[in-house]
Amino acid sequence: MHRTPRSVVALGMLTAQLFSSHAAAQPPAQDRLVEMQAIASALGVSCDYCHKNMRGRAADGETPVPEPEKAVALAMMAMTRDLNARVQSATGKPAGEATTVRCVTCHRGVPIPRPLDEIVFQAVLRDGAPAAAAQYRDLRQRYFGRGTYDFGEEALLGVARRFAQSRPPDAITLLEMNLEFHPESADGYAALGYAYTRLGDDGSALTYLEKALELQPENGTVRGQVEQLRRFQRR
Repeated sequence: MHRTPRSVVALGMLTAQLFSSHAAAQPPAQDRLVEMQAIASALGVSCDYCHKNMRGRAADGETPVPEPEKAVALAMMAMTRDLNARVQSATGKPAGEATTVRCVTCHRGVPIPRPLDEIVFQAVLRDGAPAAAAQYRDLRQRYFGRGTYDFGEEALLGVARRFAQSRPPDAITLLEMNLEFHPESADGYAALGYAYTRLGDDGSALTYLEKALELQPENGTVRGQVEQLRRFQRR
């Protein structure tokens, strides 16, 4: 006799609970449509991202087992309702006055909301700095000005500094790209200068550090680095 794996039974039971709890709180049909449209817009997807063909039925033969995206969406909607209730409880404000957590609060136009620096960092580890730079350019082209990611230079600078000591070529690749978008960044030139010292290229390091000092003459740290490199070269 064929037995249904326990994992399938568990998934069916969980899905049934999610559908049941979600159905209990269902607003009118028109309001549900508006809610679904808002969710799709927040994630930057179309309706079929979640509403795909059912994979089959659970052990009871009745409960549909949805695609993982739909199960996750239902769980996230329940989580959002819980968060809003907690916000109201913590602040003591009624629903109309308390800050409302919505899908767009985190997602801002992408299905998986990850900070830009984390995306770049993981891309460097996985595929190397040139591939990470290409991914950054693609994201910038698609999302710049939309509020999805913060394209200020701190994301690239932060990742590059993490690699400067152990993998200076990767840091240099990111920092050179950063200067394309922020050509007057004293911090960018200073970080590039430091990366070149880790590479053993003191001549290039001094060039970039002097540029940083030109842009930010009051920076005592960079001034000290420049003077140290000049003394070393005179020796």
